[in-house]
Amino acid sequence: MKGAHFIIPFSVLAHLITINVTLFLLTPDTYLNAVAIISYNLAWLIAAIGLNFYTIERKEKFITKFHKFLKHYFIFTLAYFAIFPFSKVDFSFSYQIFVLSFLFFLLTFYRWFFFTARRLYRMEGGNYINVIIIGNDKNSRAIKKVFEEPDFGYRYKGYFSNDRKYDGEDFRGEIKDCFTFIQQNKIEEIYCMASQLSKAEINQLIAFADNNLKKIKIVPDNKEIFTRAMNVQIYGTVPVLNLRNSPLEKNYAKYGKRIFDIIFSSFVIIFILSWTIPLVYILTRLESRDPLFFKQLRHGYNKKSFYCYKFRSMFLNPEANIRMCTKNDLRVTRIGKILRKTSIDELPQFFNVFLGDMTVVGPRPHMEAHTLEFSQTVDKYLVRHFAKPGITGLAQIKGYRGEITRKSDIINRTRLDIFYLEKWNILLDLKIIYYTIYNAFTGEEKAF
Repeated sequence: MKGAHFIIPFSVLAHLITINVTLFLLTPDTYLNAVAIISYNLAWLIAAIGLNFYTIERKEKFITKFHKFLKHYFIFTLAYFAIFPFSKVDFSFSYQIFVLSFLFFLLTFYRWFFFTARRLYRMEGGNYINVIIIGNDKNSRAIKKVFEEPDFGYRYKGYFSNDRKYDGEDFRGEIKDCFTFIQQNKIEEIYCMASQLSKAEINQLIAFADNNLKKIKIVPDNKEIFTRAMNVQIYGTVPVLNLRNSPLEKNYAKYGKRIFDIIFSSFVIIFILSWTIPLVYILTRLESRDPLFFKQLRHGYNKKSFYCYKFRSMFLNPEANIRMCTKNDLRVTRIGKILRKTSIDELPQFFNVFLGDMTVVGPRPHMEAHTLEFSQTVDKYLVRHFAKPGITGLAQIKGYRGEITRKSDIINRTRLDIFYLEKWNILLDLKIIYYTIYNAFTGEEKAF
């Protein structure tokens, strides 16, 4: 989805620059003090978070959620005037109304400019996703018209159907042919017409999508296809079930977790790693001349590879990237046993968190060799890669960490990771962090 990551940060920055520059130029007497500047910016951001104002919904146009923009600006206006009693500065009410009206015009103009620029950007090939349709009926033809809107950034690659009654130039073959086509053409989203498919075919498509990191959306009938995480989206007048909707995709979750990650990781780096690194270096040097840090390629969000950092707890060995640590593993150093038992070896991953490759709480990242193995043997294993990997997670505090001795270990780990994606909330993160710290002090059976 090219260009998507820059849309929201760019809009936030553009809004804040417009607000601050306008108030600085037109109302310097009331603007130029620290309390006012902080308050104006916080008022705008808090209102935005509360209304979930900043979204990158693909089908949104200038007028689609203009009512939300009006509500946002109204709340900001109330907060703006609420600040004056604390500033103790004389002001003209009529002039402030003029300033706010002018600011409203500028922000509305930016909104128009944004959607116009996004439309042109998508027409030039940016911020697009490849989609196909499985099945062919009235609903599929209505959704196809939505895909053909240049504003939305879809690249419609055709449809598959066992019924050739409406065969056309966008017909790509029977349903059984879609799997190879999806892989070869880098299809990102699959839209299935439930009325055209048997329950077995729908389940097969869902399993294929989950195991190949594809998003699947069902245009429903009465076939009773339900998941914990699904929600309904409207394409034109057609309801579509999104089976992999996660609260982690909400703006307050993405940006809230990122702010928390930066603050938490900064605290650990400054107040813990600042003295832990030299101490561990001295202790490891007494036993080995191997490097202090161990880095390993692991799969993260959307299966993107990154280097995961740890304190080295093993001697250098050729199996480091293909074999997990086992109980009484001879590769583990004497100081390494202490580091692993107390989970101190994981602390350098806070550098990964600070850099944005990982988060504090999320599914644990696995080495590339194991991702390849488990994606082929564990159903829905790749679903866990729809979230950023974490230092700790729900599976870890439930006892599914470390060595995998039975297939049920990785199955249950995957099940808990998917549950986390579907049921995330702030309290769940705090609970996981608490039990992670608690287990580090009390000891865990699989911490070896």
